[in-house]
Amino acid sequence: MIFSKNKDSAAKSGTSQRASRKESLKPDASQQPPDTRQQKLRRIEIKTRKLSSQVFSGSYHSAFKGRGISFSEVREYQYGDDIRAIDWNVTARGGKPYVKVFEEERELTLMLLIDVSRSTLFGTQTEFKKEIIEIISGILAFSAITNNDKVGVIFFSDKVERFIPAKKGRSHIMRIISEIDGFDSKEPGTSISEALKYFNNVNKKKSIAFLISDFMTGDDFHKELNITARKHDFIGIQIYDKRERLMENVGTVLIRDAESGVEFFADTSDPKLRMQIQKSFNQQQRKN
Repeated sequence: MIFSKNKDSAAKSGTSQRASRKESLKPDASQQPPDTRQQKLRRIEIKTRKLSSQVFSGSYHSAFKGRGISFSEVREYQYGDDIRAIDWNVTARGGKPYVKVFEEERELTLMLLIDVSRSTLFGTQTEFKKEIIEIISGILAFSAITNNDKVGVIFFSDKVERFIPAKKGRSHIMRIISEIDGFDSKEPGTSISEALKYFNNVNKKKSIAFLISDFMTGDDFHKELNITARKHDFIGIQIYDKRERLMENVGTVLIRDAESGVEFFADTSDPKLRMQIQKSFNQQQRKN
């Protein structure tokens, strides 16, 4: 879900109050007993593997495999060849037509750009946004290695916090899931533009990129987004909680912004406040 980053915004403040409560109740994953965390990661693996096979069931392969091509060789023109493939330089030197032969790139690289900002530590349903991001990342990653593709990750908040180069294999995927689960960003804010700039710099070869975020950002990332979309297969996935769009009446509550730490009281029984929350959400959606 998307909200204005204005500290005075009642919309974000209402959301952040729940984020604050959840933060105080949720134990730091990195401090959980090793056996408990290992069991959790194993459950995530089982769940994401199952969802990967059920939800995608070959559609990942059909959507992305073979979309890239690389030059293989030059051979003499044969009847039926596409004239657009003629290599005019070689043709001029050889005195007869030659065509370029291309082959599909069967191995692709999947890059996950994952939002780890404090605003993802919020959830009023069954899971935090961070945990939903974790599941989606696992599904995509296991789908990729099923097709023998590499998977890499960029963690970002208001800056790029960690980069995991693309590799293959189950152990690599489990490391990624473990990193997401245990990552605790101390940086305020979210900068999607910084994440996209970094991605474009480190990935010179055409890749499949998934940006997974709640898009709660004040920066203008559209220029970098257009650059990325021209070069790569790019998909954005927005994660939001329904209470970030429609605030319920819970009376007077203490509001705390999870990222700035600003606190104040607000009366959620006020219909004007709840209307402002919805308005802020809709405005941010249109902006992004």
